[in-house]
Amino acid sequence: MSGMEDHHHDRAKVMEAFGGTRGLIDSGVPSILFLVAFNLTHNLNTAVISSLALSAVLSIVRLVTRDTLQHAISGFVGIGICALLARHTGKAQDFYLPGLWTNVGYGIAYSVANIAGWPILGLMLGPILGENLAWRKVPARKKAYVRAGWVWVALFVSRLIIQYPLYKADNLTALGTARLVMGYPLFILAGWLTWQILKKVPSVKIEEN
Repeated sequence: MSGMEDHHHDRAKVMEAFGGTRGLIDSGVPSILFLVAFNLTHNLNTAVISSLALSAVLSIVRLVTRDTLQHAISGFVGIGICALLARHTGKAQDFYLPGLWTNVGYGIAYSVANIAGWPILGLMLGPILGENLAWRKVPARKKAYVRAGWVWVALFVSRLIIQYPLYKADNLTALGTARLVMGYPLFILAGWLTWQILKKVPSVKIEEN
């Protein structure tokens, strides 16, 4: 395989590790439907049922087409948690609260891992790219994973800076819109930037015995 083919192959692996297009759809579209349904009906139960039903349909489609269920199932579980919380509190904006918690958790985890010298992206992508943990012995490659990790920290922090005040203000429409705008576009941008950083430093090839 040529160097150019290696690059394309590795890029595809990186993007797939982040869920790919199908994964983004499975995990994000039900949340969009929740916002639309609630704004149209002003009924929390209708919005919750609509989003759960769509998530279930997407999971079934994955099953029927024998595609990977990982992102569909994780999306369904995530939507289920959001729906249960919103139903429990009776506040529609709480549908988006788990997402804020998730960004806090990921932001802390990525930051601590970077500072400790064990960037999460290296742990996640190393095995996928065939270098396992060998990248830790190559300073330039390790630094690339750390730099890419800070890109994701910036993503998580920016979401919190914008979305948390909207949540506290009980502004559901603005919060849902912010989630949409800062969801797919920023996720894809962070994935692209990750690849741009990593491709500048060759992956560490593990010698086979």
